Amino acid sequence: PSYGDEMSRFFYLKSGFYFFALSDYIDLSLTGEIYTKGSWGAGARSNYRKRYKYSGNFNVYYLSTVTGEKELKEVAPEAYSVAKDLRINWTHSQDPKANMYRTLSASVNFSTSRNNHRDLSRLYSREASNNTKSSSVNLTQRFPDSPWSMSATMNINQVSRDSTIAATLPNISLTMNRIYPLKRKNAVGEERWYEKISMSYSGEFRNSITTKEYKFLKSNLVRDWTNGMRHSIPVSATFTLFDYIQISPSFNYTERWYTGAYMQAWDSTARRHVPMDTVYGFKRVYDYSTSLSAQTKLYGMYTPWKIFGDKVQAIRHVFSPSISLNFRPDFGDPKYNFYETYSYKNEYGEDVEYTYSPYASMMFGTAPRGQSGSIGFDFKNNLEMKIRTDKDSTGVRKISLIDDLGISFNYNMMADSMKWSMINSNIRLKLSKSYTLSLNATWDPYLYQLDKNGNPRQVDKLRILNGKGFGKLMNTGTSFSYSLNQDTFKKLFARGEKEGDEGDDKRNLENQLPDDGTMGENPYESAQRKGSSQGTDDSTGEFDSDGYLKNAVNWNLSFNYSLRYGYGEFDKKRLEYKGKLTHNFGLSGSIQPTKNWNFTFNTDYNFELNKFTNINCSLTRNLHCWSMSASFIPIGPYKSYNFTIRANSSLLQDLKYEQRNSPYDRGMNWY
Repeated sequence: PSYGDEMSRFFYLKSGFYFFALSDYIDLSLTGEIYTKGSWGAGARSNYRKRYKYSGNFNVYYLSTVTGEKELKEVAPEAYSVAKDLRINWTHSQDPKANMYRTLSASVNFSTSRNNHRDLSRLYSREASNNTKSSSVNLTQRFPDSPWSMSATMNINQVSRDSTIAATLPNISLTMNRIYPLKRKNAVGEERWYEKISMSYSGEFRNSITTKEYKFLKSNLVRDWTNGMRHSIPVSATFTLFDYIQISPSFNYTERWYTGAYMQAWDSTARRHVPMDTVYGFKRVYDYSTSLSAQTKLYGMYTPWKIFGDKVQAIRHVFSPSISLNFRPDFGDPKYNFYETYSYKNEYGEDVEYTYSPYASMMFGTAPRGQSGSIGFDFKNNLEMKIRTDKDSTGVRKISLIDDLGISFNYNMMADSMKWSMINSNIRLKLSKSYTLSLNATWDPYLYQLDKNGNPRQVDKLRILNGKGFGKLMNTGTSFSYSLNQDTFKKLFARGEKEGDEGDDKRNLENQLPDDGTMGENPYESAQRKGSSQGTDDSTGEFDSDGYLKNAVNWNLSFNYSLRYGYGEFDKKRLEYKGKLTHNFGLSGSIQPTKNWNFTFNTDYNFELNKFTNINCSLTRNLHCWSMSASFIPIGPYKSYNFTIRANSSLLQDLKYEQRNSPYDRGMNWY
């Protein structure tokens, strides 16, 4: 142990410990400290490890800190206090081969908010200034020969500044993979229709709280903690109708369990909706939806006339239509009792009804409000061409003319108005092996009118019924990028040059072998030694077989271009939105003339202003034990530069010279 003195706790005896080797896999160290004014601390630390199984360490420490004089407690109670602090550290890791079904990992760093400031061993460490701490424990379990799996996690986040603690304890997930409950174990004959019905399950239980440290252990599980459980059960099947149509019905059920509900009321003074009361008890909130989809594929083949040549053998068109029906009841209906309604007077003295759900702010939300019954349409097209070629061993090659051309939209049968959704379309073209052009567009099927304030408003009038086409293009766009480097042109114009050079080097090396067949001196090593004798350092670059420095300049250049079209200003005379086209161009690159020099830049061009709006450049130089860097912005409102020379050693990271000039900070700084 060591001894000393500390101003508030006086003389101490600390750092004493007793070590136990409990077994070949685990040890134990008991530590303690004591102060003459009554403070004391005790702890235990253990390291454990079992090869190919697991490893970790555990550390717990309790500290009782006495401040002031006990005799003054009756006169001035604030002059005497006893603070109790606890620290728990635990790390655990499991070997991946130890257990293929169960995995446990832990990283716990839990302590009271003032522990690092009262513990002398941590007072001058980085942990004393650490404002946040986090702990987590994770357990996963898969059950053999079963579709079930489970995972459990514990998370605690602490903020030492205000002793806030946020804990999720526990968060349990239970999952069942897809099963076919009606499938026969010993099937005889063809598969029955009901054997194709499948289902799965996912459940989650979560319990969390955000509170102050001193309230954590005194909190009530029902009143202070936010907890809930959610169950999700999807059921689906796929059937074949008339050998060509795929029918897929599905049913989704979700249920939420809570231990309370938050009621609201209107605060006439603050003129806002505020929480009024919390009703405790078991609460059940559920919702469900069903859907039915049908899809198929239609093939069309076209063989060109021979009078146009026989290189094009055939053109194939694949049309993939899909129709889906979706239905969800209105869970805002009073019969479900998931929503509450009350009346209040607004600022104009009018009676207004307000509907809310007491479960909207709960952990897993509430059931959706509003009835939904929609029909979805999705049409996809693919166009390919087969041609004769001598470059392929099969003698034919497929060319994609249109990789994908699709359109999709929905019709909501339950809506009072505006039943048609926006129309989405897309096209994808494979222009080359390395580039594919993709375009997505949204079309507006409705007309617009001006409201009483003169603002445009969408009205329930279809454009196609008023002679203005099926829809107005709302937005579309695409982007393109490409990169060049020092190898790009070699691949295009000098294929095989690298192989030829390697063959020449190999033949030259063979010609330099001694006549006795033994391996002579490596020309490269000879050149290196020759260069070294002449004062040439190998850090300057690479040498060729003749001892000359290779003049290889590494560079790359990248550019990107994006084009977007969307709504602009509204034309009040034509009652239409004007189109607005925006496009951007960016350029970036780097060049490395030698091994230790590097220059990079990036810039953007604004087509509306017709000028470069931003240019960033940087230059670096490796000076062996030192490094130099310079960055500058030559144009624009942020025009500036920054020049730095610093030592490379991490021990001398503060040894540097920096000079900078910017709109916010000018001058020279020494560190």
